Amino acid sequence: MSDDNNIPNPFGGLPFFNDMMKAMAGQGPLNWELAQQFAHIGAAGDTADPEPDTSTRIAYNALADIADMHVREITALSTGPRDTHTEILTTTRGKWAQRTLSDFRPLFTDLATALNKRDTPADSPDDPMIAMLNNLSTMMAPAMLGMSVGSMIGALAQHALGQYELPLARPHASEILIVSSSVDSFASEWDIPRDDLRMWVLIHELVSHAILAAPGIEEGLTALVRRHVSAFSPDPEALMSSLGDLDPSDGDAMANIQSLFSDPMVLMGAVRSSEQVAMAPILDARVAAISGYIDYAVDAVSSRLLGATSPIAEAVRRRRAEYGTDAQLIERLLGLTTTRVQQQRGRTFIDGVVEREGAGALPRMLSSAASMPTPNEVDAPGLWLARLEIQ
Repeated sequence: MSDDNNIPNPFGGLPFFNDMMKAMAGQGPLNWELAQQFAHIGAAGDTADPEPDTSTRIAYNALADIADMHVREITALSTGPRDTHTEILTTTRGKWAQRTLSDFRPLFTDLATALNKRDTPADSPDDPMIAMLNNLSTMMAPAMLGMSVGSMIGALAQHALGQYELPLARPHASEILIVSSSVDSFASEWDIPRDDLRMWVLIHELVSHAILAAPGIEEGLTALVRRHVSAFSPDPEALMSSLGDLDPSDGDAMANIQSLFSDPMVLMGAVRSSEQVAMAPILDARVAAISGYIDYAVDAVSSRLLGATSPIAEAVRRRRAEYGTDAQLIERLLGLTTTRVQQQRGRTFIDGVVEREGAGALPRMLSSAASMPTPNEVDAPGLWLARLEIQ
């Protein structure tokens, strides 16, 4: 017996397993129900995830009125329609995770489609048992992908302060999510005045929202990320191969096994392709430049509103370093590199442009994909200015 996708069902003669296999076979390349469940579980964690009250939302939007004026002045970019800032929605970790999973669904669907590519029948093994196990692996792949993706998003939600934990545009241009309880907890843990941290988070989110909504981002960054996730090579034997490489006599064997099973790249059988290797320098350069622009604008606005000596930006960077593994897993899948070195590389480029031609030259970078700096230009901003004839 086989399903509509012509994948033989190894349990066709067993009614219970047959029904289960049919359900798994019809779930598409990624099981979104499992992804949502695991995202919710991961986001909830072991601490309270309270629903913000109306007064908190009102307080954030009042602060956003102030932040917005300065963000627009510094960036010369719009943060919302008709000269009003985008609405600030205070939310829970669980809702942040569900929205993020929904917003990035096209990316994860492209990833799952790439990883579900299988060999042609001519390449199928002759051994019936091996063929059955391969078919079972094929049926289970969407569930494994759903659990892995959901778990990563849930883990990221545990630490998210705002919508733009990753430098990627969101489809909902009319609102920005803030995880208010996480902001307040961070303020308390790091002994930062609550209203100051709320203002800094709003500045970061409004700046990110304005820059990532610019015309050149869709083709210059988002499309490139989609190309990256679509270029993974599937290796369904990656897990077994990695297990075979482990040495049981090694004193760290158990720790190595735990590390292996916590790596979604191995569990999903995602192998980096030559196409991804080729596009990595371009993607790195664009992410560095965009992240550097965001950091520059956030620092400029926060200096006005919170003082030039505010320690908040550094506190946020240190906090990110403490939980960096969660973000890095998602970044590896999406092809994003936001390490401290990359951020400094991008900031050096932005500072070089501002030093030579002033901040007014920066929006030109966002006008189209062709206007974004090349890898060489990120390390030599004068080359970028010369190519675009900015003077």
